[in-house]
Amino acid sequence: MSVVPSSVSSSTALRFPTGFVWGAATASFQIEGATTVDGRTDSIWDEFCRRPGAVANGDTGEPAADHYRRYGDDVDLMTSLGLGAYRFSVAWPRVHPDGGPLNAAGLDFYDRLVDRLLAAGITPWATLYHWDLPQALEKLGGWTSRDTAYRFADYAASVVGRLGDRVAGWLTLNEPWCSAFVGYGSGRHAPGVTSPTAAVAAAHHLLLGHGLAMERFRALAPRAQAGITLNLFPVSAASPADEDAARRVDGLQNRIFLDPLLRGEYPADVLSDLAPYGLPDLVADGDLSVIGAPIDLLGVNYYRALLVAAPAAEPSEPSEWVGVEGVRFLPTGHPRTEMGWEVQPAGLTDLLLRLHSEYPRLPLYITENGAAYPDEVGPDGQVRDTSRQAFLDGHLRAAHAAIQQGVDLRGYFCWSLLDNLEWAEGYAKRFGLVHVDFETQQRTVKESARWYANVIANNGLPTA
Repeated sequence: MSVVPSSVSSSTALRFPTGFVWGAATASFQIEGATTVDGRTDSIWDEFCRRPGAVANGDTGEPAADHYRRYGDDVDLMTSLGLGAYRFSVAWPRVHPDGGPLNAAGLDFYDRLVDRLLAAGITPWATLYHWDLPQALEKLGGWTSRDTAYRFADYAASVVGRLGDRVAGWLTLNEPWCSAFVGYGSGRHAPGVTSPTAAVAAAHHLLLGHGLAMERFRALAPRAQAGITLNLFPVSAASPADEDAARRVDGLQNRIFLDPLLRGEYPADVLSDLAPYGLPDLVADGDLSVIGAPIDLLGVNYYRALLVAAPAAEPSEPSEWVGVEGVRFLPTGHPRTEMGWEVQPAGLTDLLLRLHSEYPRLPLYITENGAAYPDEVGPDGQVRDTSRQAFLDGHLRAAHAAIQQGVDLRGYFCWSLLDNLEWAEGYAKRFGLVHVDFETQQRTVKESARWYANVIANNGLPTA
């Protein structure tokens, strides 16, 4: 049953292109639960959640949103919203427990999910890696080890070989910056390592893993549309004195991934900045041709822009900002989400235009965009999340503005379909279009979801 009101406005002012993809996104560890079911073994996030103080309130990946058992009902929810596509991630520890042989039972779940989506008329989009590395591989060095890139390619072959005939869009990695620099630099995410050298090694090996996985896509599913998702930020300097710090942040956040992927080389300044941490020595002959092989699409995750000021003092704790530790990110006066992130829709337009003007052009998809707010189910059973509705409205208008200026933007995936385990923030931070009571697993469609369903039905937005 659709949640779209019967009186859908026909006076939509901002139409999106015909065939524009409207979807929502999730990640396996954040929603699936069932962490010991059907042969699944520990990921680095299972282990990280057991560390005292690592995750808020001692929250773990069990039961999360219990999606592993409730996926059928969740697909029905997607149908009620009119979603055209659903972006999910595959759990590596389900498919290759402990990084070892293929586990058919684990892969069967994604087979069932894809078939259920297709039967509902929803296009499946799959992400191979959304941060849940098998813990057994982390014990062997994780992403600091070059061998993990080859293990990832083998895992990719298993998944693509099984699902490649039915999945329309593929993404190798989600936000490798977080995996490398938050996981191995500051240690705020799994696996909780605090080493700038390890972070830089992880970044290169993640990119290599992407390139090796793309080779498997081309061999096993030559018609598949495949690429990678990056979390990208417009970066600006607070003053002329802060320009070098802003350059370094932009290099470490954006160009360290964009340039090898789309230009086949690391930026010279990034190589120089990261030479003390071993980046030039990590690049073996042939690596950049593998990393820079053509992709079919680029996924863009956008949440906010960065206003950078140079460090004022020596950092007191490990940082993800290798080579510019202690960098300051200044407020700009915009409202903030529950995550403390400023709401800056114009930054999305700027980012998309930069990709359009500075890099080789290819289809772009917004693969994550959303906001956390302190949602509650009211006495009448409704969740009136007007702040999220305003957030989505502003960012969709910003995306439309980029399209009007020539950007080849082909789709938008709201983050997230369901309230979930927000990594180190635990269950307290709610990003979902659908409210989840984590004790009862009751789902409640939020007001923002009903609004988004109208946008999808109209393929556009009304006059502001």
